[in-house]
Amino acid sequence: MAGWPVGRVARGSGLRVEVMAPETSLARKRRARRIMRRLAEVYPDATCELDFENAFQLLEATVLSAQCTDVRVNMVTPQLFGRWPQPADLAGAAPEEVEEVIRSTGFFRAKAASLLGLSQALVERFDGAVPGRLEDLVTLPGVGRKTANVVLGNAFGVPGITVDTHVGRLSRRLGFTTHEDPVKVERDLMELWPRREWTQWCHVLIFHGRRCCHSRRPACGACPVRQWCPSAGIGPLDPVVADRLVKSG
Repeated sequence: MAGWPVGRVARGSGLRVEVMAPETSLARKRRARRIMRRLAEVYPDATCELDFENAFQLLEATVLSAQCTDVRVNMVTPQLFGRWPQPADLAGAAPEEVEEVIRSTGFFRAKAASLLGLSQALVERFDGAVPGRLEDLVTLPGVGRKTANVVLGNAFGVPGITVDTHVGRLSRRLGFTTHEDPVKVERDLMELWPRREWTQWCHVLIFHGRRCCHSRRPACGACPVRQWCPSAGIGPLDPVVADRLVKSG
C-alpha cells in the first residue's frame, strides 16, 4: 500500500491540521490505531444497527440491506421473520409473496431470489443451519464476503472486517488504504488493526461515516480525528458550519 497523501489545511479556518509526509508502515499502523481508539471513545455504543435474534435473521437482514438503509430493513424484517421463521419455511415460500413483503427495500426481485436460494441451500447442504465459516457462507446465493463477515462477527463472534460503502470510503479518506476493491481494502485493514477489534472497529467507522464523515459533504470541522486525517478540508472546517452537518443517528 502506498504512503498516505499530504494533508490539507483550509486557510482562515483557525484550525490546525497536521501536514503529513509519506509514512512508514509502522507509522501508519500507529496512526490508524490512534484514530480508531479516539473514534471508539466518541462512539462507545457502536454496534450492528440491523435488528436480529439469530444468525439466519441477520443473514436475511444483511442481504436486504444492500442499497437500502438499516432503518427501512428493520421496518420490513418483522413480517419476514414472522411469516417464515426458519430456512425450511422460507425455502418453500412463493417468490411473489416474499417479493411483496420486501418490496420497499428496493431490488426486491433479486433480493427475494437470493433469500429463497440461500434458504434452499441451507436446507439442502447445511441441515437448515447457518454455517459459521466464511468459506461456507460465501457459497450461498447472494452472500459475498461483506455479508459473510457481518454474520460471522455479529452472530458467531468471529472477528471479520466488513467493507461496506462507509468503511471503504473512510478507509481511503483516512489514508488506511488506496484501494477501491473491497477485498484489497479488507486486507489492508487486517494489517493495521488487531484481529480482536476487527468487527467492532468496523461498527465504529460505519457510525462515523453515517454521522460525520458523509459521502458528499463531510463535517470536517466537527471531526474528532481531523488532525490525523489527510483528507481534512474536503468538507467545511468551520466548526459552526460543520456542526450543522453532523447527524445524531
